[in-house]
Amino acid sequence: MAVYRSRNALAGPLTPGRIRELPLPRTPLGRRGYRPGDVDALLHRLAYEVGERSRRLDLVQEENRRLKHALRTWQTRQASAR
Repeated sequence: MAVYRSRNALAGPLTPGRIRELPLPRTPLGRRGYRPGDVDALLHRLAYEVGERSRRLDLVQEENRRLKHALRTWQTRQASAR
């Protein structure tokens, strides 16, 4: 999947504030709204970044579960050794 690249040079990770401030180019005079290609590209980038953040969050939560299980196992062994 292609990452959104724009003349606006929106580099780096998106934040809610940056998204709110993002100037989308308007269509030429005589037409209303935004250019569909620019909006589609931005939506693809947003979908990609949200997907990546979700994937990373899933990895962190799985690591957290693994560490909690390891800690509980260690605590059980320590308690039974006494």
